[in-house]
Amino acid sequence: MRLNTIKPAEGATKNRRRVGRGMGSGLGKTAGRGHKGQKSRAGGFHKVGFEGGQMPLQRRLPKRGFVSLTRNDTAEVRLSDLARLPVDQIDLLALKAAGMIPPGAKQAKVIKSGKLEKAVNLQGLAATKGAKEAIEAAGGSLAEAPEQAKSGGKNRGQPRVTEQA
Repeated sequence: MRLNTIKPAEGATKNRRRVGRGMGSGLGKTAGRGHKGQKSRAGGFHKVGFEGGQMPLQRRLPKRGFVSLTRNDTAEVRLSDLARLPVDQIDLLALKAAGMIPPGAKQAKVIKSGKLEKAVNLQGLAATKGAKEAIEAAGGSLAEAPEQAKSGGKNRGQPRVTEQA
């Protein structure tokens, strides 16, 4: 076999359809465009999805779903990552300093992935149920973030409480 002898398989290619070349070709006169109308004319163009002025399908259907703007605010930390930290007191700043979470993260959550051998004290971090059990089993403790910090600093749906002296 030589590269200059390679041809497409039999029946794989068709001849180009030559329109407007006389009545004998079967595509003469209107050349398969029918009679009159926008699509029969040269330059007869409309936008994709245009339905002649009727409300297009993509605008008739309701919008579904969204992309959360706060999806990158909470970072996940594995138990095995906590075991590698040199300090025992771990908070959000310590995790950022160690490069375990991105600098833009506003909160962190410890997930049960890997093993934790040493006792660590977490402050201001959330943890899953399994991670809490693993931390306490290793002799560590967990002081979670206050409720207001979890909700992003806003009192959502709660009345504002002001202290009066």
